[in-house]
Amino acid sequence: MKNNIRDIDILCVGEVLVDFIGHQAGVQINNTRDYHRYLGGSPTNVAMNSARLGLKSVLVATVGNDGFGEYIFERLGEVGVITDFIKQVEDEPTSVIFVSRTDSTPDFIPFRKADYHITEDQISTETLSNTNIYHTTCFALSKKPAQTTILKKAAEAHRLGCKLSIDVNYAKKLWESKEEALSVIKAYCQLNPLVKVSEDDMLRLFEKELPHEEIFEFFHSKGVDIVCLTLGSKGVKLSQKGKKIIQLPAIKIDVVQDATGAGDAFWSGFLFAYIKEKPMEKCLEVALQLAALKLQNVGRLPDNINILSELL
Repeated sequence: MKNNIRDIDILCVGEVLVDFIGHQAGVQINNTRDYHRYLGGSPTNVAMNSARLGLKSVLVATVGNDGFGEYIFERLGEVGVITDFIKQVEDEPTSVIFVSRTDSTPDFIPFRKADYHITEDQISTETLSNTNIYHTTCFALSKKPAQTTILKKAAEAHRLGCKLSIDVNYAKKLWESKEEALSVIKAYCQLNPLVKVSEDDMLRLFEKELPHEEIFEFFHSKGVDIVCLTLGSKGVKLSQKGKKIIQLPAIKIDVVQDATGAGDAFWSGFLFAYIKEKPMEKCLEVALQLAALKLQNVGRLPDNINILSELL
């Protein structure tokens, strides 16, 4: 948790991508005619949202030495994300991803090139000693060398007293096998991260609908104290080991414009309040507010998200 010595609030490690989100709403990729370009990648979204909420936010990632890479640096710089730890590689282009525009979990086709070339020299011991929260995702962990780097540095961060965080956004098409995914998730969970997972993620990972209690027990048994299970339009449940489950409803929205990045917005709000040492219920309230804002906007969140500071 926050103390005066650690001045990096959140270190996000993982994929930075250029998202091409479908312009036609409510159709899958096969029926999407044209796309609009946005900055994407789950850790990137969290880093950007965190910076815009006033936190000191660092992104560790890899891009190609190309026009998309330039676009990424420009956009991150505009919102104040620290980009000193982003590496440019000459031999791989920046990763891109095509995403359907939908009010539920979007369909996507990834073209992964530079994003997973994250190496240990990008994250120093000094940086980790200076960090409050070390955050990553299942997407980032799905391919080496990023997988090896992230796990090794997560263990070091944990030893140095940094709180870990993970979005278990499992997607089968990104992994060699489900067995590998489970093994990597379990290894990360041994370090007691804050876990964010959705019902959809769990359905993809276990290929069947599990009772919420079983989902919580899976993570608690691997060493996790706090598990946050998002339920889409039904809100959220949080299980803290040894305490009563907290359940909150989603904020009602008239029209869902775009669900891409809603989970990242939720988690950004949660981590923001967590860093400010707020109680769990308050963390969830702020998270739900930010997710509701995202659902009403295509692409990035609106400019006024720092008003959430007033909710604390």
